[in-house]
Amino acid sequence: MSRELLLLVDALAREKNVQKETVFGALEMAIASATKKRFNEDVEVRVSIDRDTGEFESFRRWQVVPDELVEAPPHQISFSEAQKQYPDIQLEDHIEEQLEAIEFGRIGAQAAKQVILQRIRDAEREQILQDFLARNEKLVTGTVKRIERGNVIVEAGKVEAILPRDQMIPKENIRVGDRVRAYLLRIERALRGPQLVLSRTAPQFIAELFRLEVPEIEEGLLEIKSAARDPGVRAKIAVHTKDQRIDPIGTCVGMRGSRVQAVTQELGGERVDIVLWSMDPAQFVIGALAPAEVSSILVDEEKHSMDVVVDDENLAIAIGRGGQNVRLASELTGWTINLMTEAESQEKSRVESDATRTLFMEKLDVDAEVADILIQEGFSTLEEVAYVPINEMLEIESFDEATVNELRSRARDALIVQAIKSEEEAEGVDPELRSLEGMDSELAVKLAGAGIKTRDDLADLAVDDLIEISAIDTERAKSLIMKARAHWFAE
Repeated sequence: MSRELLLLVDALAREKNVQKETVFGALEMAIASATKKRFNEDVEVRVSIDRDTGEFESFRRWQVVPDELVEAPPHQISFSEAQKQYPDIQLEDHIEEQLEAIEFGRIGAQAAKQVILQRIRDAEREQILQDFLARNEKLVTGTVKRIERGNVIVEAGKVEAILPRDQMIPKENIRVGDRVRAYLLRIERALRGPQLVLSRTAPQFIAELFRLEVPEIEEGLLEIKSAARDPGVRAKIAVHTKDQRIDPIGTCVGMRGSRVQAVTQELGGERVDIVLWSMDPAQFVIGALAPAEVSSILVDEEKHSMDVVVDDENLAIAIGRGGQNVRLASELTGWTINLMTEAESQEKSRVESDATRTLFMEKLDVDAEVADILIQEGFSTLEEVAYVPINEMLEIESFDEATVNELRSRARDALIVQAIKSEEEAEGVDPELRSLEGMDSELAVKLAGAGIKTRDDLADLAVDDLIEISAIDTERAKSLIMKARAHWFAE
């Protein structure tokens, strides 16, 4: 019988185009399943087939667990009991007892047959998937096989993929038999085996469509740096080239708009704005807000935001319908964009100047005139007054050396007092929260004031709640909450 078994393995491996080891594994599971039917209890059985001779052995197994955790005696044994037989045994090890091998010819049970076929089907599906992934294709084109609860099942060659309802362009009508193109979003490992998950709304989809239409992208002469979409309505892509002979925007538009029109048609009429990428963030944002014209721009590196000033005529264009233009520009550039008119900008500057003047007058014990001189020279924080190179402050005509030294000394004293106060306010904050990556003393104080004193307290917050408490930007809030939750998943 052992020879017949080897011949069966060889035949199945060739017929199903899978590794022999996969077939051996399926047979071992099938024999183990048939062997377990001898017992009235839910026992654990291991079968080992000799790959050279085809002979197999069967073993009943018990896992070694702590004495107080024995919950399933048919396949668990207490540590103390196991030590009586095997003094060197360790927790989580297994004890085995050899069983009389059943006749291989008796494995005609439907259950055993199903185990073998299912394992081989899984292996076939995995092999097909690996062959597909080896081609490194980001776009999947296939035929709609069926529609289940609004989700579209796409057959792409031998691979089956799913296009979820929330990854479809709004209002598009996809029917059985239609040809569909989509972006490979991810691979999910489900009970029925690995499954490709597609998307027609992902920003990467539009980038890959342009790669198809624009040979210069495939050749590496042109690069799409980023993309942002309001699926089915409007999109923005940022393009860049190091070859000065190439016009990036014109190349993507194509002769008489042929290239961009092909992409727009695939996306159900989605309007595409093509923007020049720039290493200068301010210039990039100005381009991303087109067709609106920008009057001035102020970059805040710390908050990763920009105050963008436009005149009254351009404000509506910059915002776009329902805030669409500014939202897409923000997603495209990765910067928070605060749009305002000249009047609003002046009012914001006045409010900030008033707050800075009050800060300097209180903390440095100076009059409004001295505070205004500092503001006019570009100072806005105590840290700048305390630690900016002394030569820069000595260049201020209104201050002599003694005044500069006194201001610096007062600023440092104020910072020390402020730090002590912050430490007192942050008292009771869990060290794990304070040491969290992205956390600082100022934020810890704000959180403590709101009753957030442990890592779990922070982990329980929604992003919007954290932003409201701390006034930090969305990306930082998301990052902090995910880091605070990391130990949950680890556990």
